Amino acid sequence: MTSKPWDQYLGDQDRKVLEKGKFARRMGFGSKPAIIVVDVQKFMVGVQGEEDQWPSSGGQSAHDAVAQIVSLVGQGQKHGVPVFFTRFEIAPDGRDMGVYARKRDLLSNPHWCLAGEVGSEMVDALIPTDNDIEFVKKKPSCFHGTPLLGYLIDRQIDTVIIVGGSTSNCVRATVFDAASYNYRVIIPQQAVFDRFPISNAISLFDMDRQFADVVDVSEVRNYFEGLPIPADRQVWLERADSFCDRVTGCDQAAD
Repeated sequence: MTSKPWDQYLGDQDRKVLEKGKFARRMGFGSKPAIIVVDVQKFMVGVQGEEDQWPSSGGQSAHDAVAQIVSLVGQGQKHGVPVFFTRFEIAPDGRDMGVYARKRDLLSNPHWCLAGEVGSEMVDALIPTDNDIEFVKKKPSCFHGTPLLGYLIDRQIDTVIIVGGSTSNCVRATVFDAASYNYRVIIPQQAVFDRFPISNAISLFDMDRQFADVVDVSEVRNYFEGLPIPADRQVWLERADSFCDRVTGCDQAAD
């Protein structure tokens, strides 16, 4: 069994409270999933070896999570799972920061989340396809002031798989809202990241205790593999197989 990030922080009394209160039951996956990719942007991830130039980056944990996210998104797309990408952007003059401005200074830095700057862009490894939906948000939750809920209702989604960052801020807020709308919420623990390891661990603990299933990424992979491949994707995959059979060293983009 994969250890949980919060295990090292729990004492015997904490474990007794969990058992007595019957917390952290498994809700499991439903039958109609969607993936919500939370703010996997350059300002959040940064560039390896250039951490000092990216004031809000998550460091190595962000890079590790991005590798998992890219793989999960690709697998989900193969099986026709809707993918929703969010980007957090602030006007260059900070006029739309709201309460955020009372807790954090505006960073006049192209490597921050300012609209029109490189920092606000999605990481290069994660490019939405024509079938995906991408939108900008101004608050932590992906639901606040966005069309996300309407999209989920329209597609009859019952399960949301939430990845991205940061765990203690925008991921957490999105998880709470999704749970409030009675969605099954799944968090692959290796596919979220935070600037502070303790914040990552305790946030995952809180969410797993009451609002979501925090699982190993392999559980999500196995779940995706059990989903049928839509007819249009199957045709595409068959064409890719045929092409790869004729081209030496061809790697299938869908794998």
